[in-house]
Amino acid sequence: MDTIILYFVWIVTAILLILCIRRKNLLKAQLSFMFMQVPTWLFGTLVVKGRLIEYPVGFLSVVYKASFTFEYFVFPAISAIFNVHFPRDKSWIVKTLYTLSFPAIMTIIEVLLEKHTDLIKYLNWTWYMSFISITITLLLSYWYFLWFFKKIKNMNAEEDY
Repeated sequence: MDTIILYFVWIVTAILLILCIRRKNLLKAQLSFMFMQVPTWLFGTLVVKGRLIEYPVGFLSVVYKASFTFEYFVFPAISAIFNVHFPRDKSWIVKTLYTLSFPAIMTIIEVLLEKHTDLIKYLNWTWYMSFISITITLLLSYWYFLWFFKKIKNMNAEEDY
């Protein structure tokens, strides 16, 4: 059953990407996706090596003890959607609610998976540690996203002179 859930997660995530990322935002989404793979790989490896979380069932679990599905596909995809649709021109309340809704939903799903499957097991970890780490990582990704595209904009402006 756990493997079926993993396949389902891959399919749902792919569908979300197709539905949420328009062709005009493909470069932005791709940058966000690839950037997020770096901190999630690092952090995922650290929490597994530190015996905070265990992933008993997963793709490539023989060679990679962290969650390949989460770190290399799901979280980068969520980050791409988060960054591309971030409500930059809205009030701080809307921005805060938007920012907190993503980690909240992800944490709720993670807790359900932890309680009802063998996909993830908390050893020395709690749901609020997931919520905090997901929030920080998403914000880090968004700040990089803003910095990168500001640099690109500035480089293009300099070329016009």
